[in-house]
Amino acid sequence: MTLYLDASALVALHIDVAERGLVREAMDSDPDWCTSALTLVEALALVDRVTEEPVLRIDLEDQVRLSWDRLAIVPTDQACLDRAAHLMRDQPLRLSDALHLAAADRLPRPVRFVTFDPAQIIVALSMEFDVVSS
Repeated sequence: MTLYLDASALVALHIDVAERGLVREAMDSDPDWCTSALTLVEALALVDRVTEEPVLRIDLEDQVRLSWDRLAIVPTDQACLDRAAHLMRDQPLRLSDALHLAAADRLPRPVRFVTFDPAQIIVALSMEFDVVSS
């Protein structure tokens, strides 16, 4: 099985929230971790929403970047963009959500999709991904 982490999962891995355990458990049970090239941009933007403390922001950004280095990256190339456009025509998705789902759709099946974004969960289930969420 292949594990896909979106930005919400990548950030949850490094903060003290209930979802952290779900992400760790999913990662412990699957050696193949993947994400979209978009994920780092989104995760770094989330860092500023998680804490206002400058030192904590720096630490969290470092942790996110260290985890990023361990992930296989699905490129956001024309094939990914085309698939995302198709998903957005069929589903009520934001562009970033469609890009995550399109990237995961390129992976070999079965795919476990880790997200805490409600908009992605419904579509991921319809794409027959095994969704890990709270």
